[in-house]
Amino acid sequence: MVLAGTAATTQGGITSARIAALRQAEAEAFRKARPKSQAKLGNGMAGFLGGVPMHWMTDWPTPFPILVDRARGATITDIDGNRLDDFCLGDTGSMFGHSPAPVARAIRRQAGRGLTYMLPSEDALAIGPLLQEKFGLPLWQIATTATDANRFALRVARAVTGREKILVFNGCYHGSVDETMVRLKDGKPVNRPGLAGEFRDLTRATKIVEFNDAPALEAALADRDVACVITEPVLTNSCMVLPDPGFHAELRRLTRAAGTLLLIDETHTISTGPGGYTRAFGLEPDLFVLGKPVAGGVPASVWGLSEEVAARYGAYERTKEPGYSGMGTTLSANPLQFAAMRATLEEVMTTENYAHMEHLARRLDAGLTAAIGRHRLPWHVARVGARVEFICAPGPLKNGGEAEAAHAPELEAAIHVALVNRGVLIAPFHNMMLVSPATTARQVDLLISAFGDVAGKLA
Repeated sequence: MVLAGTAATTQGGITSARIAALRQAEAEAFRKARPKSQAKLGNGMAGFLGGVPMHWMTDWPTPFPILVDRARGATITDIDGNRLDDFCLGDTGSMFGHSPAPVARAIRRQAGRGLTYMLPSEDALAIGPLLQEKFGLPLWQIATTATDANRFALRVARAVTGREKILVFNGCYHGSVDETMVRLKDGKPVNRPGLAGEFRDLTRATKIVEFNDAPALEAALADRDVACVITEPVLTNSCMVLPDPGFHAELRRLTRAAGTLLLIDETHTISTGPGGYTRAFGLEPDLFVLGKPVAGGVPASVWGLSEEVAARYGAYERTKEPGYSGMGTTLSANPLQFAAMRATLEEVMTTENYAHMEHLARRLDAGLTAAIGRHRLPWHVARVGARVEFICAPGPLKNGGEAEAAHAPELEAAIHVALVNRGVLIAPFHNMMLVSPATTARQVDLLISAFGDVAGKLA
């Protein structure tokens, strides 16, 4: 965080001059180690807007993106032959490692049988019961991204309640769902800054309060005009914010009292365990969304409904005018997704794999915390299952407003590039590190050592 009265010269307790010096030195080392990548990417990739296939590839703090040659398990190798222990893992998309063997086998098998045909395959027969068993809700649909799944689930919520508004928590992340692109500024709801081409006041149909603030939530629901509260169990796409004891129980009580549905988005918190945070902590959502790793890296997502919501939606369907529902995309629920998802649910998302992930994540948490303490830095570490984040501010954080204030972009960028130069890749946007079933203790120890070395240079 930038300290008041210091002319923005300090982030996370480190002077801007020291941060700049580290970043410059590490940028030079990065370039020197990647002459082939620089030659191919230094002026951008031909034919792509902004020089990259997806605009956020330019958000990596490295001087240019890493051009990947191959990835396997928990490692990435670039075209210059640099090998990185991967703790980013596709920002959760490859949380179970790159190309898990059961998923790779399923993809090869399905590739010879057709990739999409708008009809189910035999793998689909197994997936419904697997989703019921894993996550608890009885009825499911398949989509391609968690953004789509959230959109569709919110349509159902509005349909069955007859209400227009939704409620989100400040600092939330639900993909690129328009209605969730709001924030609190000076205590007032506004559109998030930087939205491209947005011409609407998104706060007209969206209410927003701080996470962990049950009284504010109760007040916002009092008008009984909110169709659905959509939330992550833990705020993750900022500096991580854990729920206060009892907050989720209050959230469920208050939504039920107001006739409001509750949607739990587990796309990041699936790091908690085989059934996500929902199963581990006994949450009772009306709607449930999971994307990113559910098919082992093949683009896929799922959304589930309770019996009550499904029955209400069935009644709605019988009375609404005929026509397109606005839900569903042509390539969703294709047989490649079915094959990869079945393999992931049956053979990858196992209790044994999660136990390995949890064990090493605890080791990583302890090691990073010790390094921070050793160098007397005003930082802290947060963890939800196999997902670990270091935060360059004191903690724990209580809400999205505190998480935004804790963000130290220049400092975090310098640390990220320095870790890459020491053989470790972490997520570029929020200091996130994931432990996969393929991750080894040696890799965790290397990350702890690299982090301690960088922290020492800064401190």
